[in-house]
Amino acid sequence: VGFKGFAIPKEAQGKVAKFDFHGQPAELKHGSVVIAAITSCTNTSNPSVMLGAGLIAKEAHDLGLKVKPWVKTSLAPGSGVVTKYLLQSGLQKYLNEQGFNIVGFGCTTCIGNSGDLDESVSSAISENDIVASAVLSGNRNFEGRVHPLTRANYLASPPLVVAYALAGTVDIDFEKEPLGTGKDGKNVFLRDIWPSTEEIAQTVQSSVLPDMFRSTYESITKGNPMWNELQVPAEKLYSWDTNSTYIHEPPYFKGMTMDPPGPHGVKDAYCLLNFGDSITTDHISPAGNINKDSPAHSTPHHLAKASNLPSNNKLQQAMQPIHI
Repeated sequence: VGFKGFAIPKEAQGKVAKFDFHGQPAELKHGSVVIAAITSCTNTSNPSVMLGAGLIAKEAHDLGLKVKPWVKTSLAPGSGVVTKYLLQSGLQKYLNEQGFNIVGFGCTTCIGNSGDLDESVSSAISENDIVASAVLSGNRNFEGRVHPLTRANYLASPPLVVAYALAGTVDIDFEKEPLGTGKDGKNVFLRDIWPSTEEIAQTVQSSVLPDMFRSTYESITKGNPMWNELQVPAEKLYSWDTNSTYIHEPPYFKGMTMDPPGPHGVKDAYCLLNFGDSITTDHISPAGNINKDSPAHSTPHHLAKASNLPSNNKLQQAMQPIHI
């Protein structure tokens, strides 16, 4: 059974949510992009697409296009080498101008760590029931995984992430519709800013140098000052935090010995959750923050009341809102 859409009534499909973004008039529609992220988990180790994204950002800058300020943008390379060849090429400054500043190395938006949207954007989405979008170069687009308020999440190459951020919507036909209006007043289409294969190859040839890899990885086991300053417990066994809202000691480990008993039958087991189609693990237990108004947040409280369990039972503790 495939995805059937968001069941938006026909009369509501053209809804426009107007709001004030720090003194600037703004609006959101169904499909508006509010998060655009070049993420570390999939293809930021591919110089062609990373430099291609930079070339698109540069061409957009030269023609006068700019990402709307209410689109939350970020760049999280998977390797320190990426930062070096983006700087070498001179393209990082154009990515910065479009909001794609380097925010870190590792899992960010694709694991729900995009951070909060601006309060005015969040309110516009929630109060008008807007199906907002996120576009990222990751490999997971479950509803609720990227952000609790972005129901329509799409995976794209880094160049297309920049393109959708410039367009401000996923509801666009790049062949027929412009990304926006340039500084000369003319429409700018994706084809106007898309780099040629030759241009990308030349940029890779001049910007991706062997020494970048050697200098980055020769000290990889030494860490860096911030990593080395982390305080690490000296114990050999993990010290479980009973107050943690993220991870709890599994009860079936208690009393386990080095010589466990053999296999035995499972009796009186029951199904905890039974769902229909199109339900993902992130609907059940989001990887990032759990929206306080979501079923994932309220269900433990209902379970506790229905089962006459004390309010501090393990199930309820384990499913409290997660803040990363």
